[in-house]
Amino acid sequence: MAVLRTIRKHVEPVVFCAQMASSFFDTGLQMVVKQRSENVTSPSDPHEDQNAIANFYMVFTMLTDFIPILPALILARMADRGYRKVPIIVPLVGYSLSRALLLLVIWLEWRIEVMYVAPVIYGLCGGFSSYWAGIMALVSVSTSEEERSLRIMRIELVYGIAGFLGSLASGHLFQLYTVGMKQGVLLATMSVALYIFCLLYATCILQVSQITLERRESTSSGIITHNGYDRTIIALLFISGILYDVAVAGGVQILSVYVLKTPLEWSATEVGYGNAAGSLIFITSFLGMKFFTRFAVSDASMIMIGMVSFMIGIYCMTFVTTTAMYFLARSVMLFALIPMPTIRSLLSKQVQGTSYGMTFICLQVSFTLVSVATSPIYTKIYESTLDNFPGFVFTLSSIITFLSIIPISVVGCRTAKQNYERIQGN
Repeated sequence: MAVLRTIRKHVEPVVFCAQMASSFFDTGLQMVVKQRSENVTSPSDPHEDQNAIANFYMVFTMLTDFIPILPALILARMADRGYRKVPIIVPLVGYSLSRALLLLVIWLEWRIEVMYVAPVIYGLCGGFSSYWAGIMALVSVSTSEEERSLRIMRIELVYGIAGFLGSLASGHLFQLYTVGMKQGVLLATMSVALYIFCLLYATCILQVSQITLERRESTSSGIITHNGYDRTIIALLFISGILYDVAVAGGVQILSVYVLKTPLEWSATEVGYGNAAGSLIFITSFLGMKFFTRFAVSDASMIMIGMVSFMIGIYCMTFVTTTAMYFLARSVMLFALIPMPTIRSLLSKQVQGTSYGMTFICLQVSFTLVSVATSPIYTKIYESTLDNFPGFVFTLSSIITFLSIIPISVVGCRTAKQNYERIQGN
């Protein structure tokens, strides 16, 4: 019973199973889109299927980013009023319903355009913006400032391990034939089943403990003076986070299309391994954060280390022509996931406990709004440079990452100055 009571206070099972399900869905969707595009495009034009895939993901991504904005804000307001599980449960309902759509598309051989309904369904339920902000808010109110960065990174680690394992298995599961000898039915079914399990766990088992509520109240009573420094730091954190998210999201979006074309031309198994390599970065980033924390490296410095890691790695992707070169470039990004959880941790230290939900959702919505604008830009740039320099978008991501380092360096200087003045005052 004691073990069960302890488990009920942890959100990690939801994060793990939901990311496993997401990995299954991502690989399944990627391969179904590839197959359907090859069937409808002309073999005489080698780039027609690439353009079709890129355009599909452009529309899919824009719907994914745009629709959840208003529902996510409503759910965040409910969370800050004490209903901490609502921003987690409602998106899981949307995910369960929308992921079942891929199963129907494969089983009933519907047109791939039907999948545009999926981001509409889970977007109206808050989408990833609400789900992940809800997870981060729940973790933040249950930890002290000293351990918050590491705890958030631990959640990211669980997320990464699940993605790694799910991606490794997804390519093999996709190729298993089940109902009507159709590839992908088993993979899509397992994705739906895992989301349903997450929904049941979050609804019936996950418990917002009394300790969490007490900490929230005590945090709420604390007053944070929002002076010029605080407002400036919050603004700089938002700017840096947005720029870095644009660089990562844009680069990774095109990367999922890039590996399907020559010279790489990956199969389902290789796609799964590639996604697993991306998820492995969660583990190396967590270990990196543990190492840097042990040597008292500041949060701002850790963020910059992570950004430099991604900047170099994504630049190397510009010249990738073999699978071995791809994985080598991926290995350079080993600390690339340190920045975002650390930025969230720094933000949580600048606001009151009752504002965690709205703060995190505002950050997530900022990512969403910018992504809606930049996703088609990345896609069109990729299509226009496909013949001469297909890796140009990765160089662009590298440049944007460099720009995101500038605000964080200012934050590092300001926080160091504040700490010095505080010590002098004492």
